[in-house]
Amino acid sequence: MTLPTVVGLEFRLVVRLGQSMSVKFVESKQASTRHTMQRRGPRMNSRVPVRIEWNTAAGERIQVAAHTRIVNPYGCMIVLKQSLELEDRVALTNIANHSTNAAVVVWKGGPRPDGWEYGIELVAPEMDFWGLEL
Repeated sequence: MTLPTVVGLEFRLVVRLGQSMSVKFVESKQASTRHTMQRRGPRMNSRVPVRIEWNTAAGERIQVAAHTRIVNPYGCMIVLKQSLELEDRVALTNIANHSTNAAVVVWKGGPRPDGWEYGIELVAPEMDFWGLEL
């Protein structure tokens, strides 16, 4: 199933006294439901130390220590200085309880002074992965 999302188009509109202004119109475009679904569980602001690992295109294994900003039973938001792409496959380890789970990058925020924010979705997670009551 797909849901519509919007893509902006810009037109110039001439208004009275010869001035012009930009007006944005929207057009419907199909997007997958994976990125438009509502959240599946409660979220909690929590700074959990994690390690994230992935393979580069050249086959090099990268391991980076990071921390979460938000957790829920199905994933988290983390901050990394390194750049990842949507749909990258990673391994996420909760350093506090030494649990490791396969995961996928499902959202990438804009650059921030401390790095990029990423939405990470756990693949078939254990409900106690975070060691928190959510």
